[in-house]
Amino acid sequence: MQTGNTHRLETIDKELNRVLGGGIVSGSLVLIGGQPGIGKSTLMMQLALRIKAKILYVSGEESEEQIKMRADRLGGQVSDCYLLTETNTAKILSHAQSLAPDLMIIDSIQTLSSAHIDSTPGSISQVRECAGDLQRFAKETNIPVFLIGHITKDGSIAGPKLLEHIVDVVLQFEGDRNYTYRILRTLKNRFGSTDELGIYEMQGKWTSGSLQPFGTVAFANGRRTQRQQCRRHDGRNAGHAHRNTGAGQHSSFRHRSAQLRVRPAPFEHVACRAGEAWRVSFSQNDVFLNLAGGIPVEDPGIDLAIVAALISSLQDVAVTKDTCFAGEVGLSGEIRAVSRIDQRIQEADRLGFKQMFISKYNTKGLDAKAVQD
Repeated sequence: MQTGNTHRLETIDKELNRVLGGGIVSGSLVLIGGQPGIGKSTLMMQLALRIKAKILYVSGEESEEQIKMRADRLGGQVSDCYLLTETNTAKILSHAQSLAPDLMIIDSIQTLSSAHIDSTPGSISQVRECAGDLQRFAKETNIPVFLIGHITKDGSIAGPKLLEHIVDVVLQFEGDRNYTYRILRTLKNRFGSTDELGIYEMQGKWTSGSLQPFGTVAFANGRRTQRQQCRRHDGRNAGHAHRNTGAGQHSSFRHRSAQLRVRPAPFEHVACRAGEAWRVSFSQNDVFLNLAGGIPVEDPGIDLAIVAALISSLQDVAVTKDTCFAGEVGLSGEIRAVSRIDQRIQEADRLGFKQMFISKYNTKGLDAKAVQD
């Protein structure tokens, strides 16, 4: 049996191709979860309208009119997309057999029911049985199937844990609805890496120009280079307790920014090491950290970017848009090495960054010319 010749259906959505490992694998079962209203159905409808293939979009939550309204709003140009509003698994598979689509999308797995199970849709037994039927269909016909799933209050995908073992790929669509960015994160992938993530912007772009606003820098986390902003409160702190806060981030990033409140010395130490001209103190200023779009960050390598943002804001010196940072700051202000430095450099280069500041301990084993450049 030959390996390495897995057929993939590529889409024009480069972010989706990225998290799937290069495209949609034939006969695969993909589960995409997320909070209600985060944009799962919109993302899948966008895929259905833009991919050059025959699509069967099955909805158990919306009527055909509602789906058509969303499709018109998205402005899709592909006409080879078929809609089916049905919740009975046997009928869905019967339609799929006769249509023979290139891809089938189920919205959502919690609305389906099987006549073989005497329980309500969304129950553990129904979700398990319906997922099993769809898995057998995908493997026997070689037609990939996307399942949209809801998540519980604690952030896990609703339904039995067995559901995540049945499917080939588990994707999670996450973000804060108060911000414009969403993340498509890979939790499981039998056909590729789980270190990739896709970033979607709901609207707008960053402004053009070579300089960014004071206090804004880019952070290379090895998967996607992101921009963050650090602001200081105008004027000196007049005797009241100074504030150092982080907003719009994952709890791990808020923990990183909380270091400013608990122990600001490391950030002041590393700033002082840059030279006498950069000797700064944050104790008399209110500090606010924010990662653009509320994108979650769990990487300690963001510390160096925080330091650069603080200096940029305090000294009113803008950092060029083609510069990014990656490094962890220790208790005494030393800049420590971070993992996956090669991947971080490659990703930054792919996105057009010209220079990247890292720890000297990360330079071992790197190409000398690349480090100099």
